[in-house]
Amino acid sequence: MTTMAAGSLASSSPIIEARQVGKVYYTRTSETWAIGDITTSFRKGEFVSIVGPSGCGKSTFLHMIAGFTKPTRGEIVLASVASGRGKLGYIFQKDTVLPWYTVRRNVGLGPAFNGKPRSEINARVDALLEMANLTAFADAYPHQLSGGMRRRVALLMGLANDPEVLLLDEPFSALDTHTKTHLHRELLEIWRKLGQTVILVTHDLDEAVTLSDRVIVLGSRPSRILLDERIEIPHPRDVFTVRQTDLFSRHFNRIWTLLGQEFRASE
Repeated sequence: MTTMAAGSLASSSPIIEARQVGKVYYTRTSETWAIGDITTSFRKGEFVSIVGPSGCGKSTFLHMIAGFTKPTRGEIVLASVASGRGKLGYIFQKDTVLPWYTVRRNVGLGPAFNGKPRSEINARVDALLEMANLTAFADAYPHQLSGGMRRRVALLMGLANDPEVLLLDEPFSALDTHTKTHLHRELLEIWRKLGQTVILVTHDLDEAVTLSDRVIVLGSRPSRILLDERIEIPHPRDVFTVRQTDLFSRHFNRIWTLLGQEFRASE
C-alpha cells in the first residue's frame, strides 16, 4: 500500500538501502525475531518517519542504520558514508548534553573531537546557534535552560559535524505539546537550510505526518513494512496550522486505521 506524492525536497538517488533486513535476539533457550523482513530505501534530502506498535523494532532498525548493531540477515547499504562523502548524526531519546560545559562548548564537541581548527569550530557553532535562536544562550549552562532549549542544543550537537544523514530516536517524546510544536518548526527550518536526509523514529503520528515526506508503518513483531505513505502536504509547512488541513486529515486517518488494526492484533 503506497501513496505517491509530488513536491518532495529529496533527490531521486537512494542514500541508504535496506535489503531484506531481519534481526533476531537470542537467549539460552529461545530466539525472538524483532524484525522479520524490511526492504526500503531513503533518498538524499528526504525526511522519513517510522511508526508502529511498541516493540516492533523501530529503534532497532535505526540502530542498524547507525551501525550500533548488525542485521541477523540482509544488509543495510549507506552509499555516501561508505564512499567517504558523508557522515551520520544520531540524536537519542535522552539528550547527551554535558552539564559541566556551556552551550557553545557542547555544540562544538564533535568538531573538536575530530580535530577541526578552532576558527572553523567557532564559525560552525555560531552559525548553528543563530539558526536555532540560541545565540543569546551561548555561554549558559544546561541547568539554566528550559527542556526545549536543551533539546535544541542536543540537535545542534548532532548537526555540528555536518552529517549527511541525521537519525532521530524519539527526541521530542518527553516534551509538552507547546514546546514540541515549536521544536518541530525549528527542525523543519534547519532541515530545509541544511538538506540532510532525516530518519525519525516516533510514537507520535501527528509528529510524523507534520514533519515528513514519507511515513513508514511497521507491523507487530516480527515487523515488516505495512505501508509506505508519501505525504503530499507541500513545503514549507506551518506546523501550527497544518493539522487543520484536509490533506493532513487524509494521511493521518489512513495511517491511523492501519495502526489501530495492528494495536488490536497485538493485544
